[in-house]
Formats: sequence, structure tokens, C-alpha cells
Amino acid sequence: MNISHVNRVFHVTGKGARRLFARARAGLVAALVLFLAGCASSISVIETWDGNPPAAANAATLESPGEIRVISVNGRSMTNFLMDDLALDYALLPGENEVAFVYKTIWAKSGVVRNGESKVHVIESEPQFVRFEADAGETYRFEFDKPGSRQEAEQEMPDFSADIVSSEGLSVATSTIWDPEEQITSSRTPIPPSTSGSDKVSDDSALEQLKTVWGKASEDEKKAFLRWAFE
Repeated sequence: MNISHVNRVFHVTGKGARRLFARARAGLVAALVLFLAGCASSISVIETWDGNPPAAANAATLESPGEIRVISVNGRSMTNFLMDDLALDYALLPGENEVAFVYKTIWAKSGVVRNGESKVHVIESEPQFVRFEADAGETYRFEFDKPGSRQEAEQEMPDFSADIVSSEGLSVATSTIWDPEEQITSSRTPIPPSTSGSDKVSDDSALEQLKTVWGKASEDEKKAFLRWAFE
């Protein structure tokens, strides 16, 4: 066996290894895409309540585009899923709902970008909130003016507001600057009525009452309770 034969063997083996690696990488990418798609579909509708209230069977839906990041619904913090600019739908209990959110636009930077520097300009609004009556089974969406340039976005952002629009295209509410102190403090999870005249409360009912009391408590009261509970 001469050296040229050895080189040919390594050359063929190397090509096979590269093809095998390319196939494995393509398979991994495809699996990752399917995984992310499955995750996105499974979390595309976010419930905004605790427990299993009967009204949830006729929940309304609020469609949120990628530019809107919902902070909380009725004082309940909403978790970010996968990425900040993911479009999500929020299931709302019928009745009064309060939604806090931030509007964000992203613009590519022109010119040279230094190492470690972001390649985009991110322009955000002040936290906003909107309060409206959600009808059972209705679908609502955010509607707002979209800037045509970064300069336009910077100029319009201080006065930004969004409308909540019904499926019929009617505006039901307009957002304003969010003040956390003015948010809804009552729990949106109904408390089951007592079925007896006894003062004894079931474990489930007691839990719901605790949730209601917690929802009505101020931040100082919550801190004081937590200090007491863990002492």
C-alpha cells in the first residue's frame, strides 16, 4: 500500500464524515424547529386566572401582537414565553379586566456596529394599562398607529396609546399611562358560595378566600404578612 492509496482512503472517509455531519446537523435543526413550533402552539393561549372558575368556559380572548408585551392582567403577572416579541392570545374571564403592557419597536442600526454593541435600536413606550368589560366568547385585539421610521417612533412614543377593539371593529377602551397603585385589587377567581349554615369552611373555599384577601392587600400589607408567615 503506497502513500497515495492512503490519501485517497482518508479523502473518501473525510467526505463521508462531512456528509454524515451535515445530515445530523440538518436533522437537529429540523427537530429544534418542530420543538419550538410545538411549544409556541401549546402556549399560544395564556389563561389569566387561578384555579378553575366556571366562567372560564366562556372566556373572552385578547390577541396580542409581537410588539405588545403584556405585563399583567388583573394584577396577575404574565410570564414571557420563549421571546419578548412572540404574539400570544390571552384568555380573559368575562367582566371587567385590566391589562398592563408595554409597546416596543425594533429598528436596525445603520453603519458599522462595534463588537458587543447591539445591532438594533429598541424603542419602548411607558408602561400602559387599559380597563374594559370583556363579553363572554368575544375576541379583542390591540390597535395602534405604527411608526414608519425610528425617528417617527421616538417622536410618537411619549404620547403612545393603544385601543382595545372588538371583533366587530369597535373600540371598547383606550390605554393610558400605567399606575400600579390604581390597578384592580379584587380577585377575578369567583369564590364558591357556602352550601351550609355552618361556620366551617372547606379547604378549597378557604384557599379561594385567602387569594381574595391577598389580592385586596396593599404592598405593605403583603410584606407584613410574609414576614409574619416565615418568622
